[in-house]
Amino acid sequence: MTTTEHQPPASAAEQFAQRRQSPVQRIQHVLHSHPSVSPLLVLIISFVVFSFINPRLAYAGNISLILQQVAVVAALAIGQTLVILTAGIDLSVGALTILSMLLMANLAASQGVPGFLALLIGIAFGAAGGFLNGLLVTRLRLPPFIVTLGTLSIFTAVGLLYSGGKSVQGSDMPDLLNWTGNLISIGNFRITTGVLVVALLAIVMAFVLNQTAWGRHVYAVGDDIEGARLAGIRVNRVLLTVYLVAGVIFGITAWVLIGRAGTASPNAIVDANLESITAVVIGGTSLFGGRGAISGTMLGALIVYVFRSGLSLAGVDDQWRVLAIGVLIIGAVSIDQWIRKVKA
Repeated sequence: MTTTEHQPPASAAEQFAQRRQSPVQRIQHVLHSHPSVSPLLVLIISFVVFSFINPRLAYAGNISLILQQVAVVAALAIGQTLVILTAGIDLSVGALTILSMLLMANLAASQGVPGFLALLIGIAFGAAGGFLNGLLVTRLRLPPFIVTLGTLSIFTAVGLLYSGGKSVQGSDMPDLLNWTGNLISIGNFRITTGVLVVALLAIVMAFVLNQTAWGRHVYAVGDDIEGARLAGIRVNRVLLTVYLVAGVIFGITAWVLIGRAGTASPNAIVDANLESITAVVIGGTSLFGGRGAISGTMLGALIVYVFRSGLSLAGVDDQWRVLAIGVLIIGAVSIDQWIRKVKA
């Protein structure tokens, strides 16, 4: 004889509450449960609207260009997502990525270090920079904003001093460091191997956050740090590993950046910090921690570049494009505040 488990019937009060929910409240609950829904809708709507204004946006060549342009910011935003999920923020992402890039490029081009070893050293240095941020946050109990604002200046200065302010051309580097710039063509659709690296990185980190105990601890710490501590989670260890993993991601991003730019320049990705935070926020990750997803971050990064490309093809002046991104950021944070007020 078999038994079948049934969900207990909802109480009369619960049924009454469900019936009383307005359509807006139902939408609020859906967006709270699925943070990636709203950026997905924004991406679809913006793509359709801009394609209607100028059909060239939907051409395979233009989509290919958008994906190549978004790769570096998307990679940075993956690491930024981890930090923001813990209710922190990292202002040093661009500087640490540039420093890692300059290190691996100069080691390979000037010091005769084999490409694979130079790549590993660069990624390891990114991890060390992230570990330093984590130590300052957890051991000295300093606010992440202040810590990473300080290391932003430190990493920038070290990079300039180490490189002497000079760029390293891709032709002077071994093939491995330029590999992320190799093109893969499928008809008129062309992407670089760097895009595939970022896509793989996003899939791996999404799996880790959703399917491992560490990922659940990251969400728990961001949602309620004291509650997580009382539940037995080693909060400082979680925070330290978050910054460490983010540093590894920034080291990998340095490799993608070399392939994208074809050079290692101390003046690369000057707006990386703002752009990575923008992608995370527009992608539905809460600045207050505990809610968000890597998939939403990828959509957020795509939204920014679809807007830029769409407005450019529509003939809109550059200043208005910057204004549009600013409106997007404020709108995303406002929606996040509204979603967080959802009642169970």
